[in-house]
Amino acid sequence: MGDVVSVELVLDAATEALVRADWTRLAEAGLSSMAAHPSPSNRPHITLLVRPRLDAIDVADVARRLPIRVVAGPPILFRHGDRGVLVRPVEPSEELLRLHRAVHAAAPAGDDAPHTAPGEWTPHITLARRLRVQSLTDAQSLIDTELIGEAVALRRWDSRAASVTALPATQ
Repeated sequence: MGDVVSVELVLDAATEALVRADWTRLAEAGLSSMAAHPSPSNRPHITLLVRPRLDAIDVADVARRLPIRVVAGPPILFRHGDRGVLVRPVEPSEELLRLHRAVHAAAPAGDDAPHTAPGEWTPHITLARRLRVQSLTDAQSLIDTELIGEAVALRRWDSRAASVTALPATQ
């Protein structure tokens, strides 16, 4: 999809630390891991909306719904050929689905990335990109089965500008 802008849910500090520990275990085992990307903008999150461009969006009403409970299960692979994206799928609770729909309702019309629009969304927390399929069992053995925490804030990621903006500021 090239350059994108996304709106993401940020996790509470304790939950973020647990996901980062997952990243570290994968990296220490010599497997693909998000730990390989040391940028300050690279932090565990749940993506709510992705588009090639996104004009100003006011999510103040959405942000007032936070924090919300997040339950993530054992890792699965979104497979692409002999590799894939290792993720913790996030339970699509009614509260989370309402929040997701509200973010999309607040955004002007646009071209949503596949699997991000309401009714198509697959909520997840990314652990690794380009993990070899043959490494899946090893990777899964390093990750705890369930993760329970909270999503506490919203942010906007602009890949073209390589910038992160805390929301609900109107940008």
